[in-house]
Amino acid sequence: MDRPAAPSHPEPPLRWTLQPTRLGLLAVAGGAKGLRLVQFGTDAGAIRRQLARWLPATPPLPAGADALLDAAVAAIDAWPTAGAPPAPLPLDLRGSDFQLRVWRALLEIPWGAVRSYAEVAAAIGMPKAVRAVAGACAANRVAVLVPCHRVRRSDGGLGGYRWGLDGKRALLAAEAGAYTGGLPFPQIPQGPWPPRPTPPRWRSAISARPTTTGPKP
Repeated sequence: MDRPAAPSHPEPPLRWTLQPTRLGLLAVAGGAKGLRLVQFGTDAGAIRRQLARWLPATPPLPAGADALLDAAVAAIDAWPTAGAPPAPLPLDLRGSDFQLRVWRALLEIPWGAVRSYAEVAAAIGMPKAVRAVAGACAANRVAVLVPCHRVRRSDGGLGGYRWGLDGKRALLAAEAGAYTGGLPFPQIPQGPWPPRPTPPRWRSAISARPTTTGPKP
């Protein structure tokens, strides 16, 4: 006789907030496992509509209502003058195994340091996957805390940045102690919203050890 299927336990809904910071207007979403999304923008109404479509059953939380979301906002608000990285916050990153390997490598880049896309590819043991590494950096949805801004081209050029090159310059300047102020994130990132989901067989949290081999880039 077949055993009855174990009852499923859906994840608690994500929580989100929209708050101003010294770098720009910041949307942060997370849940019991950690932060899932950190995005910049300037149009509060547009951000609210986008997040409402992604999380239709979850109203935004005001400042002071959620310790994790507030900690993320505070860390990024302090970034321009902090002089050192904030205490690590829990992350619930979702992506392919390859993307997670790249994002783990980004988390190892020290404050104030930069790496080339080629160096990151070598760090994950895939030196020929330079373009795929750049694509994984572009797919990062947790701005600043997963520091894709610390990766640039081998020739010294900035390369790309999802939230605009002015933002990338400002973050690098802040970590070098040379931030001059202003709001460097002038627009909401373009592209599909919410992020297109990763097929379930490749989805895992960043803290989990991959159980399958991801697709080769």
